[in-house]
Amino acid sequence: MALVEKIWKDKSKGKVNPMAFSELAQNLATNISEEGGGPRGRQNKSSQLRKFYDVIFNLNQRARSEEANWDTILAKLHRQLALVHYAKGRKLVTDSFVSMMDELIKAVEKPEDLQVVTDFLETLMAFYKECRPTN
Repeated sequence: MALVEKIWKDKSKGKVNPMAFSELAQNLATNISEEGGGPRGRQNKSSQLRKFYDVIFNLNQRARSEEANWDTILAKLHRQLALVHYAKGRKLVTDSFVSMMDELIKAVEKPEDLQVVTDFLETLMAFYKECRPTN
């Protein structure tokens, strides 16, 4: 089952799966950490992943303002895909992180979707800190 199908119970109705924000996020955090070499690994450092999360968080904040230009926000969000793939080319992130970001970003069609993706990534980053406490 695809990641997006695990996060939303019914995406068309905006219904999310509550377990995505616990079990799924925790399992993904663990898998991404292990693929990057574990707590002291050279790839998927928490500071690197945090950079992507911070941009998405800020875009979500902008999307919630009244003056928001959704097309501009969506373009900047999709730009993150190029930056994620660039990080992969530099061997800073692994395939599983790229796949996750690819799927999450492509699932965003409206501001409400961006809010769910931001919330999911926030949860993932919280669990990730346990996997990668020092970097």
